[in-house]
Amino acid sequence: MHRITVCFTPVQFPSYSHDDANAVAIDILRATSSICTAFMNGAERVIPVSTVEELKSHAGRHLIAAERDGIKLDFADIGNSPKYFTRALVAGKTIAYSTTNGTHTINLAAQCRNAAAGSFLNLSALCRWLEEGNRDAFLLCAGWKGRFNLEDAVFAGAVAQKLTDGGQFTTECDSALAAMDLWSLAKNDLPGYIRKAAQNERLRKINAADTIPYCHTIDLTDIVPVYRDGALIRN
Repeated sequence: MHRITVCFTPVQFPSYSHDDANAVAIDILRATSSICTAFMNGAERVIPVSTVEELKSHAGRHLIAAERDGIKLDFADIGNSPKYFTRALVAGKTIAYSTTNGTHTINLAAQCRNAAAGSFLNLSALCRWLEEGNRDAFLLCAGWKGRFNLEDAVFAGAVAQKLTDGGQFTTECDSALAAMDLWSLAKNDLPGYIRKAAQNERLRKINAADTIPYCHTIDLTDIVPVYRDGALIRN
């Protein structure tokens, strides 16, 4: 029986034993939802970049997608919402991608045995990937600037519940149990529940709240973006 661990923020990452686990990086609003969308629309690779300085080295070589505090960086080609990752723009492309919370989280998850990007868009496919991986599952939430956020925790709960229901996984992690409790509260009206999340107001202030319903749409794709050799690729 494999175990599920949930880490609610990257700040807590060093406190967990995770080197041999299959990890999932979670940033529902918006990085991992955008990454799944990019692959749905034919992107070849997504390079997660933690710093603006490193990102600038990719300019002129790759499509640049980047934001800080929700605002597109002035030298970036596109911002962070899934709607920007259209087939016309991303098909066949390598995307260098940097966000406030999500891409740093992906690079931390890459320190585990295997790592993938998870979102509601690929929920069932992601759970199959974890089941077929035959290892413990480590669910790493991006949060917001080192703090807990609701949407990532609810998604972690959805994954944990689906895995435990499948019979191959169990958990003794209080964070996983709390996440599953949040999912049980949210699942019957996910859009309504997520309206209380602080990120709703942040996105509203930058005229990006229209992305929230899309980012909470379940199972739009069977694609699981996995980390290999410094980039995410289609599994």
